[in-house]
Amino acid sequence: MKTAWALGVMLMATGEAGAASRDATIDAWMRDYGGDAPGASVLVLENGKPAFERSYGMAERETGRHATPATQYRLASISKQFTAACVLLLMEDGVLTLDDPVRRWLPTLPASADAVTLRHLLSHTSGLIDYEDLIPDGQTGQVHDADVLRLLAREDRLYFASGSGYRYSNSGYALLALVVERASGKRFAEFLHARVFSPLGMTQTLAREDDGPAVASRAYGYSLVDGQWRRTDQSTTSAVLGDGGIYSSLTDLARWDAAWYDERLLSAASRALAVRPATATTETDVAHYGFGWRLQGRMRWHSGESIGFRNVLLRFPDRHLTVVVLTNRDGPEPYPLARRIAALWGAEP
Repeated sequence: MKTAWALGVMLMATGEAGAASRDATIDAWMRDYGGDAPGASVLVLENGKPAFERSYGMAERETGRHATPATQYRLASISKQFTAACVLLLMEDGVLTLDDPVRRWLPTLPASADAVTLRHLLSHTSGLIDYEDLIPDGQTGQVHDADVLRLLAREDRLYFASGSGYRYSNSGYALLALVVERASGKRFAEFLHARVFSPLGMTQTLAREDDGPAVASRAYGYSLVDGQWRRTDQSTTSAVLGDGGIYSSLTDLARWDAAWYDERLLSAASRALAVRPATATTETDVAHYGFGWRLQGRMRWHSGESIGFRNVLLRFPDRHLTVVVLTNRDGPEPYPLARRIAALWGAEP
């Protein structure tokens, strides 16, 4: 009969071998991100601790600067969960309600938006026109959140009556950033810093403004063009903050993940509201949408796609497991990869 000590040694050895095998598997899957190619950063959190954390390739090819866990990637649409959190914080403050008409805060919107509420914006059920379809051909200057409002103010129409359907809407989240500004009296980037990033110790996270603080450890985005990597870091919509303008790192996203297990940022009621099915969707692996979160079975997640960046964050709260993959290139989409990584720890929706 083996002693308890001997059994413990065997289990420890098995665990170490399993971890080494997982590490080697992920390294093999990430091989194309290595060398002088645009890179990636991967984080697996298990029970609040990093079970895997590694970066590959380049954050900036022109200078040979390597990606690290502190590298700040543009999160693109993963930013939406931060925007939603700002609205929920203001709801907790008693400054607004989710059923406020958006025109209470943004009265220049047309009459067609009379019935649109903040809840509709959060859940992509507003029916608002996609602002990217309204940008004039040939425009070279960047669009900002306030410009989104001006574009929509000229469109007295909706895709459908608010609340009657689902259509993923960048317009809605740009407007939510403006609502945060009107309701708080602070710039959106300033509110994020004061009420979200600073309290959570997220010192490597910010909403990037041209005249604001620099992104100190910034990854630049790239696209593969005719077999060559070209820097494609900014587009006409890159300055819109509410739908995708936040930069962050693996280190800080671990702090963000931790905040979803206790009341250090949002109350239990607000956190539950954010991940409650608000509307059904027909999107792949998205049974429902909450507020800034895609919901599929036991998995809560979001992807982020912007020129030169492809990212994904998966959470399995019942397993206390989170997978983050951040990349500064235009492809491939890392969602399937993140799902495979999660499966190494036995996590499935």
